[in-house]
Amino acid sequence: MGFGDLKANTGLKVLNEFLADKSYIEGYVPSQADIAVFEALSGAPPAELFHALRWYNHIKSYEKQKASLPGVKKPLGKYGPVNIEDTTDSAPKDAKEDDDDDIDLFGSDDEEESEEAQRIRDERLAQYESKKSKKPALIAKSSILLDVKPWDDETDMGKLEECVRSIQMDGLLWGSSKLVPVGYGIKKLQIQCVVEDDKVGTDVLEEKITAFEDYVQSMDVAAFNKI
Repeated sequence: MGFGDLKANTGLKVLNEFLADKSYIEGYVPSQADIAVFEALSGAPPAELFHALRWYNHIKSYEKQKASLPGVKKPLGKYGPVNIEDTTDSAPKDAKEDDDDDIDLFGSDDEEESEEAQRIRDERLAQYESKKSKKPALIAKSSILLDVKPWDDETDMGKLEECVRSIQMDGLLWGSSKLVPVGYGIKKLQIQCVVEDDKVGTDVLEEKITAFEDYVQSMDVAAFNKI
């Protein structure tokens, strides 16, 4: 039982004829029998032996799963036609055949695929880091409505607002304003502003606004909303 010398053309022809009406060496699914015969070959069969070549390419696609295929690997002489003796192991070898035996038909592809996968992964990581570094940082901002109260009804509210708007800071933008009656002829200044949270706080605004003590009695936060 066997294929003869699978490293010779005669053995490959026997394998080709054997596979003319079969998909696998044994049974109906790929198994360790296919792996045993596959590893005995020195390379892909020639194109004219299309049954053997079809089988070879199909089994080669299982290179990553070969260890998990069913069955137990047996000597080559246990596979193939019953009327042919396997001579693959006992056939004389020249230097070239010795070199062929050293070739790992599965391992080399694994190594190449591993290197290729590593290269692709590195490229994608580099692209991600590049996009991440170019993406503008999100700036936290808040919209604040301030109530600025004068001392009395004789306070120059125009001058008071001018003093408030004179406050200029990085991250501060003044908006609309209006005068709101509070009673006894007194009006307060209600003014909108937008601030960058990391640069301007309400405590800083209060300190700077109440510094105009000739006009400002107090400052309160009427509304505070994150943008």
